[in-house]
Amino acid sequence: MKRITAHDGARLALHSTGAGPGIVVVHGGGVTIDVYRRLAARLADRFTVHLYNRRGRADAPPRVEPYTLDQDIDDLATVLKHTGARNVIGHSSGGLIALRAALRLPIDRLALYDAAVSVDGGFPTGWLEAARAALRAGDTARGLAISAAGINPQMPGSRLPLTVQVAIVRLFLRTSIGRTMGDLLPMTLDETEQVRRHDGPAAQWAGVTAEVLLACGADGPPYYVDLDEALARALPHARTVRIPRGGHDAINRAPRGLVDTFAAFFAAPVSPERTGQR
Repeated sequence: MKRITAHDGARLALHSTGAGPGIVVVHGGGVTIDVYRRLAARLADRFTVHLYNRRGRADAPPRVEPYTLDQDIDDLATVLKHTGARNVIGHSSGGLIALRAALRLPIDRLALYDAAVSVDGGFPTGWLEAARAALRAGDTARGLAISAAGINPQMPGSRLPLTVQVAIVRLFLRTSIGRTMGDLLPMTLDETEQVRRHDGPAAQWAGVTAEVLLACGADGPPYYVDLDEALARALPHARTVRIPRGGHDAINRAPRGLVDTFAAFFAAPVSPERTGQR
């Protein structure tokens, strides 16, 4: 681990592993880089993978309030400049940050998994106010249960009575990952608000010149399929892929099919029409 200095003087902790072309991972909400270490390890024989915690988590500096995507994009710019990497992986809300960053940062290849990018209202956010109300009332379990059901409508548990969902979440909060997600829930809700604020037509992303891989899990939230297809039609250099038997956390589990798909994408030569664009 090494410390690097962000644009505002804050010190970011950079964790790098492997050898080869650099890839920077922008993690999702409610988690830290710890859940991406398996992905990094399985790419490390072909690439140098750079992980860093976004602000307000673990070894990262405090987040600047009020939260906007710009502070995350500025930190990603710092990491890209320090490492020289031009390849990025973005997951969930980290996918929104990475795609937004690709409008202005030197990114050649961008792999997104279940990117929380809303196109014409396609990402569900109607649960957000209820989750915020629960959190204001001090009921983290209820807030997390509402959030989980809102984001994962395909899960059988999302159809259970809310009281049952909350009871299950209370048990989940006793686990290490559960405690982390509970502690980070306020930030997760803030990031979801940013997803809603950046909703709009897919054409708003047409200025992204990077090669983009839009991946989602075949067993994950179904709305990502339509969102990815809409983005692929608007982005000049994009394609979609569905990972068999993959849920929203498949990128954390890093099955061979996903890892090999990402590796092939990052190893491919840049399209001739893109050469020299940046």
